[in-house]
Amino acid sequence: MAFGIKKEELNLWKAVVASGEVALLTHYWYDERFPQYNTVTKAGCSNRQKLIRWGKSHGLKEEWLHERECFPHFDLIGKQEEEIVQIERKSNNAVLINGIK
Repeated sequence: MAFGIKKEELNLWKAVVASGEVALLTHYWYDERFPQYNTVTKAGCSNRQKLIRWGKSHGLKEEWLHERECFPHFDLIGKQEEEIVQIERKSNNAVLINGIK
């Protein structure tokens, strides 16, 4: 369950993803399967191959890609989420929509 996200942030993430750029959106989240985590970062891009290349550069496997509507994305949680968000803050490889992390 997602919470703590503004409609404007979600719409901006969708627009950047639809434009073919990699976009990261971090929001608060709860899933009983992962009670130790309270955030998730959605890393999305409408250009599936670009997203797969981006994911591989961060050690993500293609089979972890979620094929949702026109917004393919990786869900990042835990240590991997923290590391990738830190790296992307310093690079120009992705657009970070918000900064709760």
